[in-house]
Amino acid sequence: MGIVNTTPDSFSDGGQFHSPERAYQHAMSLLEGGANVIDIGGESTRPGASPVPLEEEWQRVGPVIQRLAKVKDCIISIDTVKSEIARRALEEGAHIINDISALRFDENMVNVAHHYAVPVILMHMQGMPQTMQKNPTYTHLMEEIITFFQKQIDYAGGHGVTQLIIDPGIGFGKRVEDNYELIRRIAEFRVFGYPILLGASRKSFIGKLSGNLPRDRIGGTIAANLYAYQKGVQMFRVHDVKELKEALQVFQGIQDLKAS
Repeated sequence: MGIVNTTPDSFSDGGQFHSPERAYQHAMSLLEGGANVIDIGGESTRPGASPVPLEEEWQRVGPVIQRLAKVKDCIISIDTVKSEIARRALEEGAHIINDISALRFDENMVNVAHHYAVPVILMHMQGMPQTMQKNPTYTHLMEEIITFFQKQIDYAGGHGVTQLIIDPGIGFGKRVEDNYELIRRIAEFRVFGYPILLGASRKSFIGKLSGNLPRDRIGGTIAANLYAYQKGVQMFRVHDVKELKEALQVFQGIQDLKAS
């Protein structure tokens, strides 16, 4: 899953693809690099980010979705917490809803997902984007997050939404050690029987060890994703698609040789 942020303030690439044309060209580059899904977002979810008005968010993502919908075999994910943005995106040809609130912030989101019969990515987040990194705390990290997912899965299922993808929410209301623990134990989320998505690309938990700026965290991103791949993770939300694709190909080649 390749990331296309049409925002001026995302933590890693804010402002680079703010115009529809640049965002579209970046999406095409990600597809050429091996992305199967393009995740388009028009509202930054970095710690401390402010909400974006609905029409402004649509002006950012709408033109890009409209063009990508004409690209053969391009699966489009809309990254939003607003049901109206999701509805418009699906009408224009999007295929997946990526909701960082796991259907909690907008009560109509679950109805939109059911009406269009599309998969929904449920992500765990403690708090809100504006406050989530202000002293996040857990008594029992995995148990609390698993309980959260069970509640949201039941909620979605009760509204007829059963195509789900689980995202533990790396960097969303988590301490550095929480992020590493989630990746180390990520296989435990397979208990639900749904695909797991890891969104660890260029995030601060990598920089805390390496000291690198976001654009220089490709190595750490690949390490986290390869570990998760060994544990059965099936989707990887990344900025650097080509590099991860190559790493996965080589890793799988080694595994296949070992198996034979």
